[in-house]
Amino acid sequence: MSILIDKNTRLLVQGITGRDGGFHASKMMEYGTSVVAGTSPGKAGQQVDGIPVFNTVQDAVNDTGANTSVIFVPAAFAKDAMMEAAAAGIKLIICITEGVPTQDVVSSYNFINNKRAYLIGPNCPGLISPDKSLVGIMPAKIFKQGGTGVISRSGTLTYEVVYNLTTNGMGQSTAIGVGGDPVVGLYYKELLTMFENDPDTDSIALIGEIGGDAEEQAAEYIKNNITKPVAVFIAGQSAPPGKQMGHAGAIISSSGGTAAEKIAAFEAAGIPVAKEPSEIPMLLKRKR
Repeated sequence: MSILIDKNTRLLVQGITGRDGGFHASKMMEYGTSVVAGTSPGKAGQQVDGIPVFNTVQDAVNDTGANTSVIFVPAAFAKDAMMEAAAAGIKLIICITEGVPTQDVVSSYNFINNKRAYLIGPNCPGLISPDKSLVGIMPAKIFKQGGTGVISRSGTLTYEVVYNLTTNGMGQSTAIGVGGDPVVGLYYKELLTMFENDPDTDSIALIGEIGGDAEEQAAEYIKNNITKPVAVFIAGQSAPPGKQMGHAGAIISSSGGTAAEKIAAFEAAGIPVAKEPSEIPMLLKRKR
């Protein structure tokens, strides 16, 4: 099995006639994802690589039965795109767009929750269930179907960890980039629970980074609720206080958020922390 996406995913691409939306729609379809529709206001009736384009998400859902959406619209329109998808009945919304104002994310996140749907992102690479479905911009060739679930705040470090897992014979059930902004949708606790309940996930790799206290909360949650082996890598171990490192959420404040504090929280909970991403496979094998 996998979590969130699989062969039953029917994907809608919001912003499909844009450069990024069109390019990645084709890549996702090449991978085997069932890309059933795209939206671009005023361009209904057109096609992108054979994918029909609709003016609205509701029209696309009514005509194609789309149940998942990926968003490639500019940041100024991302809030409306996320809310439009939820209002039309889409149950999983992945927002790739970066630079979305935090207040817009808060508003859309609350709206999506009220519609009993899930949000991943914004400012994320999406997710993949190898050999089943790809939704987003992840490089598919490094992934291999298997039993390790991957949760990450960092897109590029996701790829490094997955490469090391794959070359060590450890495939992935689902890999998810949650996004690096201060406010995002699904996060560690929810995804850890999904992997815990997935019978085909046998271990979990968690990639965190400096800023905030989500990793400290995850450490406590894993200690009390997760029975499967977990190994962790924390990015930004050399980051100076007050310096933003790549992501808007990766800022060390005077009140905490350092790599040392996060590593200490995991180690106190008995969860091994890798010094380098390449150590993740070895740590997971030891825990099995």
